[in-house]
Amino acid sequence: MPVTATRWLAEYAWLPEHAEPTPDVLIEVDEGRITAVTPLLGAHGPDAGVDVYADAVPLPGLTVPGLSNVHSHAFHRALRGRTHGGRGDFWTWRDQMYGVADRLDPDTYLALARAVYAEMALAGVTCVGEFHYLHHRPDGGAYDDPNEMGAALVEAAAHAGIRLTLLDTCYLTSTVDGQALAGPQRRFGDGDASRWAQRAGAFQPTDAHVRVGAAVHSVRAVPADQLSTVAEWAGERQAPLHVHLSEQPAENDECRAVHGRSPTALLAEYGVLGPDTTAVHTTHPTSADLTLLADSRTGVCLCPTTERDLADGIGPARLMAEAGIRLSLGSDSHAVIDLFEEARAVELDERLRTRRRGHFTPADLLTAASSAGHAALGWADAGRIAVGARADLVTVRLDSARTAGVPPVGTFFAATAADVEQVVVDGRLVVAAGRHLSVDVPAELSAAIEAVTPS
Repeated sequence: MPVTATRWLAEYAWLPEHAEPTPDVLIEVDEGRITAVTPLLGAHGPDAGVDVYADAVPLPGLTVPGLSNVHSHAFHRALRGRTHGGRGDFWTWRDQMYGVADRLDPDTYLALARAVYAEMALAGVTCVGEFHYLHHRPDGGAYDDPNEMGAALVEAAAHAGIRLTLLDTCYLTSTVDGQALAGPQRRFGDGDASRWAQRAGAFQPTDAHVRVGAAVHSVRAVPADQLSTVAEWAGERQAPLHVHLSEQPAENDECRAVHGRSPTALLAEYGVLGPDTTAVHTTHPTSADLTLLADSRTGVCLCPTTERDLADGIGPARLMAEAGIRLSLGSDSHAVIDLFEEARAVELDERLRTRRRGHFTPADLLTAASSAGHAALGWADAGRIAVGARADLVTVRLDSARTAGVPPVGTFFAATAADVEQVVVDGRLVVAAGRHLSVDVPAELSAAIEAVTPS
């Protein structure tokens, strides 16, 4: 579908640097970019009898910038509702996750990721960062195209109508002390970081909706002396670099036992931290860790619904923000795909941690869910309703059972993904009247999950 000039008249739009939404905003779009943003201030709208805006498409409700899902493992969506049958922790959950990973091939992964990314579109997500380590066959051997699984994810995002940053993940060992990959983990590994870099560097998709970045899975999965290889690969390409960091106390303890320092200090020593780096989770940092992150201008991606689902803990979000660390959001394991829930959880979990209220403003939460996340994924020209920005517009109903009577500024504390009415990505309509225009999301999710889970 070609991109054409479009005029939208938002009942409310949340503009950059504004503490709350602005009423009656005309948004003009051409070739996938916003060309004009005009607050009408109630003086020139239809009620004033002026018909110059009659050709503008009305957007009843609140229109916000496209939301960014900075951290995704698409195949984890198959686990939703299947891992709650008993006690356990992250490590017992991980065994169930490996069971799904072992069953995927390029065709089933394409089908599953297409449905998952379309579910994200329904939730207002216009760009996703896929932390991708399912590289090879279940026995560890390469596909004829060594990047076939990555190519499936690129195609899935195209079908779903959203942008993708494919974070090609280096995953070489199973423990901090360097034990070899075994079982389902074998398909994650490339042998060493040089061979990872060779394979990752060979994947150069030209599709406009995709960018390729890098990831260090964790200090468990990449030996210390190979961390710099991944960091240098990303640096040479000016690509985003992401890393799981201090997700569980056990990771911190093992790193100190082997290396005599925290995971954050180890990453700093080998050049992994920096302004293009995003540390995912960072649930259990020390005050010295926060200083290292802030001084290096490393960002942090919080994934509250996953962190609570896996009983990982509550990270010190307010301390991070006060240190100047930019915060973004991800749905990670997709126990929930709802950036409104992720955003308000940053505030509400902080209330639980501190037993005080009022840590983040609604505008702070919107920034984390939109512009900060897009920047972390290498799309700094997205996530703002402003001239020159990508035309990503997400319109949320203000008349649902959840949002009725709620002032627009309170949307991030009231709305859910189910309240997303319309989604425009790069000027193209992807979701209308709450339905994806090209994917039957419930049906495709059901079929794709059935194909990769035990009967």
